[in-house]
Amino acid sequence: MPNYSFRCRHCGDTFEVNRPMAQSSDPAVCPRGHDDTVKLLTTFATVGRAGGGAPQAPTPPPSGGGCCGGGCCG
Repeated sequence: MPNYSFRCRHCGDTFEVNRPMAQSSDPAVCPRGHDDTVKLLTTFATVGRAGGGAPQAPTPPPSGGGCCGGGCCG
């Protein structure tokens, strides 16, 4: 289950709630009992290679065409 971060507008505390994605927009109560909370935007990033298999050759850059990619610009 994903974690969602919230901030209490009353006391300023930030806390996390573990709940199903279907309940991601439901209101959350601050651990101190305040109900004026706002869901925070969180980001998630990973570093690594998908698949974990043998390294693959880099993809060659697109060829020709200049700015529009198809060579139709003059």
